[in-house]
Amino acid sequence: MLRRMLAVLTLLVIVQSATAFRLRGDDKPSAAQERPRPNEQARRTYMGRIVAQPMSHLGASWLIRPERNAEENAIEALGQLGIRPGMTLVDLGCGNGYWTLPMAKACENPGIPADDAKRDETTDTPIKNFGEGQPGDEDQIDPNEDWDGQVIAVDIQREMLQKLRRNMAREGIGNVLPIVGKVDDPRLPLGEVDLVLLVDVYHEFSHPESMLWSIHRSLKPEGVIALLEYRTEDPNVPIKPLHKMTKNQIMKEYTASHFKLVREYNELPWQHLMFFARDDSPLPAIEPGATLPSAQRTAPTPSPSKR
Repeated sequence: MLRRMLAVLTLLVIVQSATAFRLRGDDKPSAAQERPRPNEQARRTYMGRIVAQPMSHLGASWLIRPERNAEENAIEALGQLGIRPGMTLVDLGCGNGYWTLPMAKACENPGIPADDAKRDETTDTPIKNFGEGQPGDEDQIDPNEDWDGQVIAVDIQREMLQKLRRNMAREGIGNVLPIVGKVDDPRLPLGEVDLVLLVDVYHEFSHPESMLWSIHRSLKPEGVIALLEYRTEDPNVPIKPLHKMTKNQIMKEYTASHFKLVREYNELPWQHLMFFARDDSPLPAIEPGATLPSAQRTAPTPSPSKR
């Protein structure tokens, strides 16, 4: 009898240790961690809209055009993200790093040198959603990795990440981890992320339900998605309609994937900026505000665009 009791106690300790291994700190698993991964095929349409094709790496120069800040007021948008030193950030669809690099500078822990050698070893290696690895998956990063003060930069195109690495080296930035994502899985750590930035990329997801499911699992209880999408409501935004979204469409899709709107910023020239938290987050939900008419905005001069 005593041996049986000891065996049960040992099993309980192992289970508790495994749970602590997967979930660092005091964060509880999100509701999405209890839901199965969506069985989703690549979509051509989703909830009434056409899914756009991803931007090719061949057009990467458009992402860093000199006039981009004048057109989109990216500096102002960056300031609205609320980035603080020590945060764990994700730039999902990072491209060549237009947003990644300033994010890395903003979240870096002061006084902690970047481990360049470590970054070189781990770049391009997918992160397991710990406890969710697939049989035969050989690539793995130590789940005890400390993500504080880092940007996880995800893109599905290796060529984009190569451009990002060159830009990182040029600016001497070491607290960025480039990751090759999958079209249905960004390969993010479980329950570790303070903010996921999606800049004009969500509308290109061929597996939007699966991607939002994965992001939901990655967020801390008060973590958020910062979503930037060009505004359909404003005909003066010089972007092709396929690459724009309305607030109503965004709300419909994110609510369906168990997110709630917790903040928004409506003063950018071309884009919506909306912040979504997990539906079980302690952050209070808000209703979306009206989109300002274009007459109330300063319309920038458009540049030649792939869009």
